[in-house]
Amino acid sequence: MSNYTVAIKNSAKVDLRKIKQSNLKKQFEEVIQTLKEDPYMPTQSFEKLRPTHEGRYSRRLNRQHRVVYKVDEENKVVEIYSAWTHYE
Repeated sequence: MSNYTVAIKNSAKVDLRKIKQSNLKKQFEEVIQTLKEDPYMPTQSFEKLRPTHEGRYSRRLNRQHRVVYKVDEENKVVEIYSAWTHYE
């Protein structure tokens, strides 16, 4: 059952193409499912990002790549800002 809707921001659309070409598609789909159910669930190396990205969270796809997102509680929408590395 989905409690939240997931929206992909334009900034993450390029990342989605990279994911489709990599071996991370399954991990990404698992993260999306988690975000739809409960974006605060403590799985997939869930963490709140520091104040420079205030209000944003991340979940690990692998050691290098993460999904960075923000939760709009009022509208029950999870907005994905990036889905590749946030260290570049």
